[in-house]
Amino acid sequence: MNYAIIAAGEGSRLAQEGVQKPKPLVELNGEPMVERLMRIFERCNAESISIIVNEHMTQVREFLDTLHLDVPLNIVVKTTPSSMHSFWELSKVMQPGKFCLTTVDTIFREPDFARYIAAFEADEVHDGLWAVTPYVDDEKPLYVEVPDESTMRITAFTDKPGPEGARYVSGGIYAMSDKAFAVLDRCIEQGISRMRNFQRALIEAGFNLKAYSIDKIVDVDHASDIATAQQFINQ
Repeated sequence: MNYAIIAAGEGSRLAQEGVQKPKPLVELNGEPMVERLMRIFERCNAESISIIVNEHMTQVREFLDTLHLDVPLNIVVKTTPSSMHSFWELSKVMQPGKFCLTTVDTIFREPDFARYIAAFEADEVHDGLWAVTPYVDDEKPLYVEVPDESTMRITAFTDKPGPEGARYVSGGIYAMSDKAFAVLDRCIEQGISRMRNFQRALIEAGFNLKAYSIDKIVDVDHASDIATAQQFINQ
């Protein structure tokens, strides 16, 4: 399994609220968030890890250079206009095959994540397994429509819940095969941006995406989220 991390944001809200460290280096239980992710990936059968940071994050790049991992680490240093563009830059250095992509501030419990990865590794039917959650923590959540919970097939990604409501939102964790890169390339060629629009393009292209429910996933967007995230993973 290959892994990729989008860590190219500015972290401006944290900085405005007095957090001096760049977001990837914010610590949970004394461990930088970006290293926590990588160590979890190593324990979940990682064959390679790829990460993108922006050109202003010199501290993050310097930190990554000090890490000693048991798998190859591909580092892309580039400032991009959106998370989808960051993903596209990562796709150029990632190894072929199945992979899992996440943002650096997506916080989950390791046992939940390990079960999710094991489910995707065993899945020979679906083109992708999307981590979703009924817990809404995002300021602008992406709703995931799953009409039939016996199959958990995803039929749409929407900015607002449908007339009957929506049980799940995207958890910011995406597992898929490298055949998704062709759709990503088309999105770039057409001037499309934002990860949610790439996800919609996958549905339009006929990809068979399945939702995998995780009870709780949180994001670190504000200073107050740091303590919340740490308490969550320690439960």
